This record gives sequence, structure tokens and C-alpha cells, in this order.
Amino acid sequence: MSITLPSLPYDQTALSPHISEETLSYHYGKHHQSYVTNLNKLIEGTALDAASLEDIIRKSHKNPALQGVFNNAAQVWNHTFYWQSLSPQGGGMPAKDFLAHIEKDFGDFDAFKKKFVEAALTQFGSGWAWLVLDGQTLKILKTSNADTPLLHDGVTPLLTCDVWEHAYYLDYQNRRPDYVNMFFDHLAHWDFADKLRTTALSHLSK
Repeated sequence: MSITLPSLPYDQTALSPHISEETLSYHYGKHHQSYVTNLNKLIEGTALDAASLEDIIRKSHKNPALQGVFNNAAQVWNHTFYWQSLSPQGGGMPAKDFLAHIEKDFGDFDAFKKKFVEAALTQFGSGWAWLVLDGQTLKILKTSNADTPLLHDGVTPLLTCDVWEHAYYLDYQNRRPDYVNMFFDHLAHWDFADKLRTTALSHLSK
């Protein structure tokens, strides 16, 4: 089984002017593609060659001999999730039930946004800010480099903001706060996150 680069869920011009076509062409077409290419080279002819991407991540995690495999595999997964976390019709507020859940766990939407933005801005160096469901509780998680919520027991990722510099530098230079606030105001795909939330909650109730 070869790992492939998944198609973007929108055209490369669709997120403009918030994320430019130039940024997407580099971020998706160069960075994401290179993780896929490198991963396939690293697993070719090994026991991981027929494994799913998720299995590759779990089996290579904390194995020093497979550090390169893990870094590339987790970055393929994280980036794929990031593209799904963005929508040309995104931003604003989530739907009523989702908003009520946020208000229950964070107090109100503004407090939630403040905590998420703070996580994204205080992630030193490269990494990710996540909204996750831990049991029935919404929480904010930040991970560095290629770390992923897939490896955090009991956690379901719902939404992520990529804070590696290549995600925003062409458009925002060193202004990470502008990029993260733009993500919230214009691109955050609440419907995608809500579908994951409701699915996870329904599984818990069974």
C-alpha cells in the first residue's frame, strides 16, 4: 500500500485572500507532498509497507529507529486534518448545539477563542493548536512538531490550526497573531468539527 496525497477539499484559490494561492501551492503542493514522498521511500520494502497511515504513526511512535517514518507519517495526517479544518465559508460561530457545548466547557465563545489563540501563539517553534473532545469535555491541546492527538488516549481531534511558519509566512510574515485570528474569523470549519464531535459523542452513548 502506497500513501497518497489526498486532494484538497477546495480549489487552491478558494481561501484567498486569507490564505493565498501561493501559500497553498507551497504548503500543500511542496511541504505536504514531500512528507508523502519521503514516507513512501522510508517504508518501501518494510513491514510497514502495507499498513494504514494511522497504523504507521502508532507503530513508529517512540521508536528511535523509525523517527523519520513517524515524523513524515504524522505530518501527512496532521496536514490532511488541517485542510479539512479550513473552509471558504468558515469562521464566525459554530451551530447552536456546538456553541452550547463550548459555552458549557469554556464559559463563553470569546473565552474559548482566547484560550485557543493563546495556545496557538504560545506553541514555541513549530506545531499545532487543536480543539479536541476528551470524553464528553471539549479541551484545547497544543502539540509540537509532528505530535498528533491520535497518540493521546481518549482524545478525538475536532479542529486544528497549523502554526508551522510555512503555513503563514508568505502571507503574514512573522505576524502569527494575525494569522491565527484570521483562522478563527474567516476559515475555521465548524461544520466539519461538529460532525466529528457528534459522531464521537454518539459512540460514547452506546
